[in-house]
Amino acid sequence: MGTLSLSHAITPKLALPAHDFSSSSSSSSSYYGLTFPYLNSRFQGSSSITRLAKKLRVSADSRKHSPAVDFNDPDWKSKFQNDFATRFNIPHITDVFDDAVSIPSTFCLRMRTPVSKEFAGGYPSDEEWHGYINNNDRVLLKVIHYSSPTSAGAECIDPDCTWVEQWVHRAGPREKIYFRPEEVKAAIVTCGGLCPGLNDVIRQLSRKVVQNIHLSGGSLLGVSRGGPSISEIVDSMEERGINMLFVLGGNGTHAGANAIHNECRARRMKVAVVGVPKTIDNDILLMDKTFGFDTAVEEAQRAINSAYIEAHSAYHGVGIVKLMGRSSGFIAMHAALASGQIDICLIPEVPFNLHGPHGVLRHLKYLIETKGSAVVCVAEGAGQNFLEKTNAKDASGNVVFGDIGVHIQQEIKKAFKAISVPVDVKFIDPTYMIRACRANASDGILCTVLGQNAVHGAFAGYSGITVGICNTHYVYLPIPEVISYPRLVDPNSRMWHRCLTSTGQPDFI
Repeated sequence: MGTLSLSHAITPKLALPAHDFSSSSSSSSSYYGLTFPYLNSRFQGSSSITRLAKKLRVSADSRKHSPAVDFNDPDWKSKFQNDFATRFNIPHITDVFDDAVSIPSTFCLRMRTPVSKEFAGGYPSDEEWHGYINNNDRVLLKVIHYSSPTSAGAECIDPDCTWVEQWVHRAGPREKIYFRPEEVKAAIVTCGGLCPGLNDVIRQLSRKVVQNIHLSGGSLLGVSRGGPSISEIVDSMEERGINMLFVLGGNGTHAGANAIHNECRARRMKVAVVGVPKTIDNDILLMDKTFGFDTAVEEAQRAINSAYIEAHSAYHGVGIVKLMGRSSGFIAMHAALASGQIDICLIPEVPFNLHGPHGVLRHLKYLIETKGSAVVCVAEGAGQNFLEKTNAKDASGNVVFGDIGVHIQQEIKKAFKAISVPVDVKFIDPTYMIRACRANASDGILCTVLGQNAVHGAFAGYSGITVGICNTHYVYLPIPEVISYPRLVDPNSRMWHRCLTSTGQPDFI
């Protein structure tokens, strides 16, 4: 089996000759024979992938209320479930290639030695012990039965909060595969900004020469923005014989991966395109969490503790920590909860005023008067309405935000100077320290399983999918269903209420 990093696959002028490792002794029959010996160059094409996000997204409101349901129809529930099953059906190679032939999987999970005297002579049957996932296995998407729309965090389909089962495809190795390991040429790309765990995922898509890359942060393949069009990417994939593409990235990257999947289908190319959700902000729909998030929250504790020490060691000290979160405040919320040192947590999903009788500055004055110090945690996308808009965009088409942390720092100094109260303000932005660090144990496990299941899905013939964790189980989801809009913190959720209880902050409106 041959392997290239995606820059080899999509940049013809810089491409190195394709390598074929079908005869290499390094192949491992116990894991599809899947090895990735050459992964040493960088991808410059994430911009064209990311720019497609806006074209493919729809508003949160329209998605939440579609499809239209006639609740007067006595069969509405079964019709809703059938529509859901259709939407969440995952694309397969056989949808395009009717004559695609499956072969027995080379992957094996059978134990090598008996676990008890009962099986000393061997196991009763392969079917009972081989450990494959049945194609019809499903995972329940929602597990809480809300009895009322007013219950905290309630997600109801009808006004009566009727329980409706919604099932998604279970991830894992299948008994039949649609690619011969010796014929596979796979490409991997890591797009967007750095995120803890990238090397951990890459390591599961490859093994021998990347055995210890997970011990370091960053990405072995490099990350960047800007590059060729989808058509050019697929042209070079076709030229190089790439038949598996693994794309690690967030919403925009997944939109691009889906476009590549569709282009390959239009050209009748037998290619499996599989996404692995990478966003430190944890803002991808339907998933318990994305990799790098746990590490980010853990690493943020160091910055928060430093801000706490600075604030409490100074006379009228205020510590400000700005954390990642362009549109979703999950990191700030969880970091505030985990630390127990935050007095004010500000996130994009919850509007707030800085000035006025109920503003942040008035509450800070109260904290200084009663506690002598305060610590503020703010997500980067919070309070952008207070900042001058430049309309500038980065190479991926994202709006360049103003620095809310610096703005709050300046406003605090001005406000306290106006009332002749001395204040010592310290501002900490640990963004790149967090992004560049090594994944912790929790994320390491998540990355390991996501990477393995991405490979399982590709060999099983699925394409246009992403792998994620849902209600503690690993699943395959069709890409369009997870990129329609960013996942946001629900201000009515129990988790946000817990954060408010922890900080003791009022509503700043």
